[in-house]
Amino acid sequence: MRQALVVAILMFAPAAACLAQTSTAPTPVTRTPSRDVSLIGQRLLPPQTPARTDRSVLHGVTVADPYRWLENPDDPQVQAWISAQNAYTEAELAKMPEGAALTARVRQLAITSTTRSGPVLAGGTLFYQQQTPPQPQPVVIAQPWPDGAAKTLVDPNADQGGTAITGYWPSPKGRYLAYGSAEGGSELTTLHVLDVHSGTLLPDTLPWAGGGTTPQGVAWDADERGFSYVRFVPPVPGKPVEQFNAALAHHTLGQPAAADRTVFGRDYSKVAEYVLVDDTTSAQAAVLAYEGDGGPAEVFIRRGSAFRPVLGHDANARTAAWVSGRLYVATFADAPRGRIVAVDANGATTTVLPERKGAIQQLAPLGNGFLVVRSEGPDWWVEQYDAKAAFVRRLPLPAHGISVGAIASESGQDKALISYSGWTTPSRWVEYDGRSGSLKTIFQVKPAADYSKVKVQRIDGTSKDGTKIPVTVLSMPGITPNGARPTILYSYGGFDIPIKPGFVGANLAWLERGGVLAYANIRGGNENGQAWHAQGQKLHKQNVFDDFHAAALALFNTRWTDRAHLGILGGSNGGLLMGSQIVQHPADYRAVVARVGIYDMLRHETDFANGPYNVSEYGSITDPAQFKATLAYSPLQNAKPNTAYPAVLMTTGANDPRVAPWQSRKFTAALQNATSSDQPILLLTRMNAGHGVGAPFSQRVGDTAIGLTFFAHELGLPAK
Repeated sequence: MRQALVVAILMFAPAAACLAQTSTAPTPVTRTPSRDVSLIGQRLLPPQTPARTDRSVLHGVTVADPYRWLENPDDPQVQAWISAQNAYTEAELAKMPEGAALTARVRQLAITSTTRSGPVLAGGTLFYQQQTPPQPQPVVIAQPWPDGAAKTLVDPNADQGGTAITGYWPSPKGRYLAYGSAEGGSELTTLHVLDVHSGTLLPDTLPWAGGGTTPQGVAWDADERGFSYVRFVPPVPGKPVEQFNAALAHHTLGQPAAADRTVFGRDYSKVAEYVLVDDTTSAQAAVLAYEGDGGPAEVFIRRGSAFRPVLGHDANARTAAWVSGRLYVATFADAPRGRIVAVDANGATTTVLPERKGAIQQLAPLGNGFLVVRSEGPDWWVEQYDAKAAFVRRLPLPAHGISVGAIASESGQDKALISYSGWTTPSRWVEYDGRSGSLKTIFQVKPAADYSKVKVQRIDGTSKDGTKIPVTVLSMPGITPNGARPTILYSYGGFDIPIKPGFVGANLAWLERGGVLAYANIRGGNENGQAWHAQGQKLHKQNVFDDFHAAALALFNTRWTDRAHLGILGGSNGGLLMGSQIVQHPADYRAVVARVGIYDMLRHETDFANGPYNVSEYGSITDPAQFKATLAYSPLQNAKPNTAYPAVLMTTGANDPRVAPWQSRKFTAALQNATSSDQPILLLTRMNAGHGVGAPFSQRVGDTAIGLTFFAHELGLPAK
């Protein structure tokens, strides 16, 4: 989940458009009348899910698995079950009168001015993505930097958003652009190559080029005649590609993909994730080879066509950049907040910058020196260092409430383009002059409303082991703690991914009506460095769940809300977080929205394509101690009959390559059959969607509208 869906509270679209995307054509279903989408009094009941006798014996423990039959998406009974659940969910959502007004406002707020993202400099040309809402997908732009005319290179919108651009990589002099595309939310990437000057698409088409948990990557040759790229093992004709055993292949322009040869990674690791770090000024390249998701990287440097190891996994390397022809690596071995070392071709390392305040998040070259992005909890900043690694200055960005995105810069150039955003600040690009220290805004998104009045406050929770958990609270003027504010609490808690300030965007619709938004910096992320991450991994995963509950208690203790008005939200690994809260503290939450989540922690490791990648984060149940710890928190196995569970809305995508959709199906069935409350347990399956990466504008807007509508109805958000 290194590229996992980690957004604060996703955006939305018209409910009608969203619901139209959820279901396939009607499928004949044999239903039990009393448990169909039927009305008893004023309460709809969910479709019936039979419990069967499947079970597993693990380390001498028998574990029942009554909904294992829901794992097979090709089973007609499972397809009928999905259709029936979608019909039930749509019927429940249709009963919520808040939906129409909230959806209209969310859409209005989502249609901002043109947005830009992902700036990359190569050969004096700036490449980036640009989207003008409600355009379904962003296009790829090239612009001679800084004053040239922008030109659209790639526009994937011909099929109304079904195709997404998964990445783009300019050649060293900016002559060519390699870019990836994927269909229907699958993320399985095909690479294409474009001549930037003429706009001509070359015949080079390279399938199986990464996707899902395996990041796509390209490193160009110095002569621009070819490149190395991430590739899965080409499948046997007629068989689907297996998203394991990725390696690096080399492609020469003009040659067929079948002629590409493997140059690195054959038999390296079944679950390797490769991040290619190239130097556009010299075409040097390095590979950060991660062992699974969320773990440290082994580092290799390319010399000619060979890749030589220079740092092992014990260096705990996490990020790297080329600075004046030398590879700088942020290593966290014996330095929980990170230190920077320079690595030569023989693997000799020299400490360039010792550990200091703030966890290292990113490195970038600037002039003959470099920039370092750091964080401490929810606070982010950027520091400049000269060629001797002497501190120059902290950049004059806002001190609080923002996070730093992509940095476009090149060694030898004294100016860098830095992107950032914050709770009340939509995406903004500034040009930083390393000589004078000045910042000049060169692009900013114009929002559809005034966000300047949003109040940002900080409270702390205290976890079970005494660890302080920062919680950021957003509200409008006049909305003060009264003990019963409708509140949504969000976090993630895993895979080295921080919770960072991001533009509140369409979620202003919630704040405008007197609601409150809260974001918790729990362990499992890296906002305080690698110790913070490690304390939420493997045998320590329960810390993550305790931290989140501590954040909820902090909202109660400061009288922002109470148990009748608190909703919680999370996705992917954050869906696991939601599942843990549902089964561990069912009485402390009124409503839960859990997106593309993992809930059966005993089966995910071996029974779907992504699971083995997660062993570095979750540990393996083949280890008895890890099995015991996992069984204790796995949401599916801890759903208890006759328990009053809160209202729950789960969502998944049929084409999800990162988390198997059956995870949501099994947990939905377990909760529907276990709950003793009158609160709905809902599942919405999008049939032409995946994990959410590359989702079109309408889907992103629709997700936000449905989530806010559900929370508004369940938490009692006042009508405007």
